[in-house]
Formats: sequence, structure tokens, C-alpha cells
Amino acid sequence: MKRVAIATLGCKTNQFESAAMIEQFTDSGYSVVPFSEVADIYVVNSCTVTARTDTETRRLIRRARRLNPQARIVATGCYAQVAPQELEQMPEVDTVLGNREKSAIASLTEAGENRISDIGSEATAIPLKLESFAEHTRAFLQIQNGCNAFCSYCIVPYARGRSRSVVPAHITTEIEKLAANGYREIVLTGIHLGAYGHDLTPPTSLLELLQAITAQAAIPRLRIGSLEPNELDRPLIELIRDSAMLCHHLHLPLQSGSDSVLKRMGRHYTSEQFRLLVEEIQRELPDAYIAADVIAGFPGENEAEFDATMALIKELPLSDLHVFPYSKRSGTKAAGMEGHLPASVITGRAKLLRELAAAKKQQFLGQQIGQTLQVLVQQIDQHGICSGISRNYVTVMFQGEREMINSEQTVLITELRAEKLSGKIIDSRHEPTLHSSSR
Repeated sequence: MKRVAIATLGCKTNQFESAAMIEQFTDSGYSVVPFSEVADIYVVNSCTVTARTDTETRRLIRRARRLNPQARIVATGCYAQVAPQELEQMPEVDTVLGNREKSAIASLTEAGENRISDIGSEATAIPLKLESFAEHTRAFLQIQNGCNAFCSYCIVPYARGRSRSVVPAHITTEIEKLAANGYREIVLTGIHLGAYGHDLTPPTSLLELLQAITAQAAIPRLRIGSLEPNELDRPLIELIRDSAMLCHHLHLPLQSGSDSVLKRMGRHYTSEQFRLLVEEIQRELPDAYIAADVIAGFPGENEAEFDATMALIKELPLSDLHVFPYSKRSGTKAAGMEGHLPASVITGRAKLLRELAAAKKQQFLGQQIGQTLQVLVQQIDQHGICSGISRNYVTVMFQGEREMINSEQTVLITELRAEKLSGKIIDSRHEPTLHSSSR
């Protein structure tokens, strides 16, 4: 049996697509092994959001060649989509495939041909087939792809194409399949989730889709990915508040707390609008985990603009930050702007933001002590310590039993250790494990 190894960089959409590619290879008779082991085929599913992710893609490719000089090495994903020539020039690379080609990754790999479709011409979402995940408790489901926003710093619309939505009937059918296969939580993923449904005929919306999924009631827990601040409105917040299914976990791309920087970025909200939104979320969902993206060192960002970002974040009840040092992406509007900052300044500002993020996360986790959380149990160690994820997206550990894996337990939080909460069960449900026999 031939062996294949896949390395994934970047977003949850890439993670979903890697899982779908793994399923293709296993259906074609391949054995999947870790990327650190010897394989016959290595696939690097790349990201190109920053120069750092491009570098990491090349590093993984060279590592794969060292592991097995005779292996076939395939580069796919967003870096392969926007800069295929860079990867084709690497002597270690055998095949370069675009994002559209992931739907036939196994056969194209065996054919050994380079193929990059014009992603910008894609008008409909063709969801990849996927029925199982390596993690047997939570599943990702891609409901949308592409983006029409063209923020000045972002290469993603060129790598993913225009916004395209999966039809609601397909989504609800896939949720039923995943639920039947034993998954207790589904994470809805996409590149621009707030644009969901705008391209369909008749048009629909993310709110209407979530209403349909919650009415379907096929699974206990539903989590949504990143949402633009100007697309998270009152009705959607109320639905999350009132639903027993939707998890109190939101990810909002802030990018900057300075209105002048937001304008240069091409963002469609102000710092005050972001402030009011987060405050409203806290009022309606006081236990919610609220994460934000922020870019350090955007072209022309002066001290006052950076200070405005730090001040806004300090004031808001954010739970965590994803900090991105600004990275020049060829072809974007920001690449041609004046005032690109020295790398040392960008690195220094990113460091300050990460320190603030760590403090915010510790503060949020500390607030969970004394609370009861619903924890989806994912694993248990040899000492009988279970660990899982709460609805508000924190890792929780407690003494339990193997039969609790893939069940939701009510846990009283008693202690915080190294960003992990520990507690004790106060309502043991002993729900049966729902792993299907096919996995």
C-alpha cells in the first residue's frame, strides 16, 4: 500500500480541504502517515497570507525531499495558486496544483501534471466530498469559498476567487451525514462567511442558513468561523444568544484600532463601531470567547495610530488576538503604498500585541473559575484525565472515564494551569460514544 503524507498551513478552510484530500487518497488505496515519516507522496497544502507562510511551505517541501528522495512532492493551496512559477522552480517539487484541483488531487497526483485553473472565473461553489475526520468528535464543513472584498493588504481574493456559496440543501444534508457518523460539533468554515448566500438564486444569508440548521436540530453543537464586524448584526447575535446549539465563540477581524489605518486598509467600519459591537456581544453573550485579528505595522502606521490600536484592545473584553505582522503581498494595493515600515518596527509592535493578547487570554480564562461549562470530551490519558473543548472555546481537563469520549459533560471549573482549565464533573451524563463502525 502506497503511503501519503499531507501538511496543512493556514485557515480552517485549508484544514477542511486537507481532510477531504486525505479521504480521496484513502479511497484510492493509499495509507495516510504523519508528515514526519517516510511516504511515497507528500502534499503541502499551502497558505500565502504572509511571506512567513510562503517560507514555511518551501521549508516543508525541502524537508519532505530529505525524508524520501524518491517521493513525489505536490504543492497545492493558495501559494501554489498565486505564485505557481516560484514552486515549479524548486527542484524538490514534482507537481503544482491549484485550489480548484484539490477536488481531484489523487488522480492528478498520479498523472503527475501541473495544473492551475483560473480561480477568478469560478462562479459556483463545488464542495469537496468529505465524510470523516481524524478527530472523531468535531467536524469542519465548508459552506462558502472566495472573497469579493479586496482589502488593500490581502492576497486571498486572488488565491480563492470570487465569493461562492454552497446551496443550503447540500449543507443540511452534509450535517445529517456528519451527525449520523457520530460528530457532536460542526464548525462552519469559509473565506468570507458573512457573504454567504448573496450569490445564490434566490439570494439568502448566513442568518437564514443558521436558522435552518438550528431548526434541523441534527447536532448538539454548531460553531461558526470568522465574521466581519460590519456583518455581525443584531438578529444574528440574538440567534446565537437564544439557540441551544450555537456556541458562544466569535472571531472578528479588527486589523487596526485606528480609523485612518482602517481606511487605508479598505475596511468598512470604524473603531467606534467595532467597540460598540464587542460591547453588545458582551451584554448579550457574557460568557462568549471573542477573538480578534490584528495587523502590526501596516504601511504608514505611525506611533499614534499604533497606540490607538493598543488602547482599543486594552479597553475591550476580548479573549484573545491573532497577531499578523504586516507582510507585503505582490499584487495588492498596499504593496504600492508609501511608508512601509522597517522589519524591526513591525516585529516590535507585533511583540507588544502578542503580550497584550496573552494577558487578555489569561484574564478571560481566570473568569471561568467557578463557572460550569459544557465540555465535549475529545480524549483521555493513561491517568484517567479527560480533556475537551467547552462551548466557549477553552480547553478543560478533568478526571473521567473512557466512555465519556465524544459526550458532553458538565464541569465545574476549579483551577487554571498554563492556559488550560481544570475542574470536576458535576453532572455526568455518560452519553454513549457515537463513533461509527466505518471509522
